[in-house]
Amino acid sequence: MIDVARFADANGLLVAFVFVGLVMLVSAVLARQVGRGRVHASAIAIALGLVLAWAAGVDTGGKNGVADYPLLAGVGVLGGAMFRDFAIVATAFGARVTDLRAAGLAGALSILIGVVLSFAAGAAVAIGFGVTDPAEIATIGAGAATYIVGPVTGASLGVSSSIISLSIAAGLVKAVLVMVATPLIARRIGLDNPASAMVYGGLMGTTSGVTGGLAATDPKLVPYGAMTSTFYTGLGCLMAPSVLYLVVKALV
Repeated sequence: MIDVARFADANGLLVAFVFVGLVMLVSAVLARQVGRGRVHASAIAIALGLVLAWAAGVDTGGKNGVADYPLLAGVGVLGGAMFRDFAIVATAFGARVTDLRAAGLAGALSILIGVVLSFAAGAAVAIGFGVTDPAEIATIGAGAATYIVGPVTGASLGVSSSIISLSIAAGLVKAVLVMVATPLIARRIGLDNPASAMVYGGLMGTTSGVTGGLAATDPKLVPYGAMTSTFYTGLGCLMAPSVLYLVVKALV
């Protein structure tokens, strides 16, 4: 008779892979049977993950989602920064240098434009809801860029955890929206080649949303969108707590 608790304690990462695999399996079934292929399984999986994390937090009173359950403690490692960055970098190996060059100046400018526009939109919403502190406005604006840039900016500027949580929420909403909308609008915007995928990834920025959306559109485009969206995250982490924050401080 296998002691499940002891097995999970000794093989936490393995159990985490099985758990995530089951969530993805359920998501794929829902996408096929309920969504009729219009909603990608990755978008459903993200939604399920958020619901499970919320339910686990309510049940355990913890702050780490399902990882607060001893049986699923390995999810905390699997969902950590190391595996996230490894997955993002791994996608770049599917890109060809000739296609990367084809995007040229448009691909580079799309990253800068995407960061500034997303930040401005998030900052405008924050101001509209009555936020007046420049650091808090900048953090929420950064979260509108991605849910990674938001916490980095908030930690750099020393804002409260509640504002950082809002920035993460803004980034997650954006990721899900991009993931769901991408396959629906791909034909209308000409998203059918590596160059357009790079520009799209640079404008949208959210790596999880872009890669999930492109996977539902054409899996061959994923490395190119992931390439620029990854640079977008890096540029956002540099600009949001420095240049963009100073601009907000000067205007507010």
